[in-house]
Amino acid sequence: MTARQLHLNAFLMNTGHHEASWRLPESDPFAHVSLEHYVHLARIAERGTFDSLFLADGPQLWSNLAQRPAGALEPLTLLTALATATEHIGLIATASTSYNSPYNLARKFASLDIISGGRAGWNIVTTAGAEAARNFGLDAEPAHAERYARAAEFLDVALKLWDSWEDDAIVGDKAAGVWGDDAKVHPPRHRGTYFSVEGALNVPRTPQGYPLLVQAGSSEDGKAFASRYAEAVFTAQQTIEDARAFYADLKSRTAAAGRDPEHIKVLPGIVPVIGATEAEALAKEQELEDHIVHRHGVANLERLLQLPSGTLELDGQLPADLPPESAVEGAKSRYTLVVELARRDRLTVRQLIGRLGGGRGHLTFAGTPEQVADAIGTWFTQGAADGFNIMPAVLPSGLDAFVDHVVPILRTRGLLRTEYGPRRTLRERYGLPRPANQHVQPAYV
Repeated sequence: MTARQLHLNAFLMNTGHHEASWRLPESDPFAHVSLEHYVHLARIAERGTFDSLFLADGPQLWSNLAQRPAGALEPLTLLTALATATEHIGLIATASTSYNSPYNLARKFASLDIISGGRAGWNIVTTAGAEAARNFGLDAEPAHAERYARAAEFLDVALKLWDSWEDDAIVGDKAAGVWGDDAKVHPPRHRGTYFSVEGALNVPRTPQGYPLLVQAGSSEDGKAFASRYAEAVFTAQQTIEDARAFYADLKSRTAAAGRDPEHIKVLPGIVPVIGATEAEALAKEQELEDHIVHRHGVANLERLLQLPSGTLELDGQLPADLPPESAVEGAKSRYTLVVELARRDRLTVRQLIGRLGGGRGHLTFAGTPEQVADAIGTWFTQGAADGFNIMPAVLPSGLDAFVDHVVPILRTRGLLRTEYGPRRTLRERYGLPRPANQHVQPAYV
C-alpha cells in the first residue's frame, strides 16, 4: 500500500501574497500582466512536483491602484498559455457561478482540459461583493443563500454538458463516411430556476471527463456545497485546532452526502517566509510589514466588516458590537476568521493589518526550511490537512526558496513525491477516479 503523501498547490498572485511585496527591490511591479513571469513560476512549481497551480479571480477591480498591483489576466486564457509551457502540473482557474453562463464556462474548461491533456481544474466561487454585482447590471449582490442555490444548479448543468458526449461518440469511419454517432450525444434540455440550457456541448468529452472541482468557501452554505460537489477545498485556518475541526466536519459531511471522504482533499493556505535561520526569516517578515501602507489596510478592514469609513482607529481594537456572521451577506467565513483572530489575540487594528498583510487570514509562518517542513508535516499527520495551498509572500523568490529548500526535506521524510510518475491527469494526481458518464450504464459481469 502506498503511503499517504501531501498534495501541494501553488497559489500564484502577481508579485506575491504579501500586499507590500511589490515594493521590494527584487519585485517587478508589472509582473501581474507578464506571461513570462507566470511561465517562470509554473516551471518552478513543476520542478517541485506540485500537483497543481491556482489563479484567483473576480469580475471586478480588486482594491485600489495605490495599494498594490491591481487587475489580473483572465485565468482561463492565461492557463491555456501555461498548458503549452508545462508538461505535468495541474491548472486550476477561478470562475464565478454568479456572473457566468453554464454553457460558455463548461466549454472553456473542456477546451482547457483537452489542450492540457487532462490537467484542468475549476475553483468554483459565488463571488461576494456589491462591486462585482454592479458590473453586471445589479444594484446589490444576491443574498448568500441564493448565490449558493444558483451555484448548485450551475454545476448540475455543467455536469450535464460535460457528459453530453459519450466517450466513444466520435467514430471516424472514413470508409463508411461516418464521423460520429448522433445516438451518443445527449442534449441536457435543462429547465430550472436560474438556467435554461437546451443543446449539447460543442466540445467532446475530455480526458478527465470533467475538470477537478475545487471550492473555497467555509461558511455553512459553503461546506454544504463542498460536501456535495467539491474534490479539493481551499480553506483558511489560523490554528491546528481549528483546522482539525474543519477537516473532521467536512469529511463527515461528505460521507453523509454519500461520497467517499477520501475523494475530497482539504488544503489550508500557508504563507511561508523562509530564511537560513529563524532570525533571517523573521527579518524578512518584518521588512514586508514595514512596507505596509496602513490607510489601505484600514479601508479594506472597514469594507470587510461592513463598517462606515472612518470607524476604525489604528491603535484601537475592533468595535465590540460587530454583527454576527449570520447578518453578513458577503464573505461570511473570512469575516468570522478575521474577527476571531482579532478577539483571540487582542490585536489592535494596526497589528491586525500586519497579520492580514501576508495572507488575508491564511496562516503565515516565518522560519527555517526545517521549521516550515515541521509545521506542514504536523498538520498533515495530525488530521488537519491533506496538503497545502502554498502562498509565497514574495514571488518568484518565495516559491524558489520553498522548492529548493523545503521540498527536499518533505521528500526525504516520504511526504512528497520525487517525480510525477505515470499518473498524467490532475484527477489521477489527486487520487480521484475518472467520473462515469451519466448516460452510460455500467457493465455488470
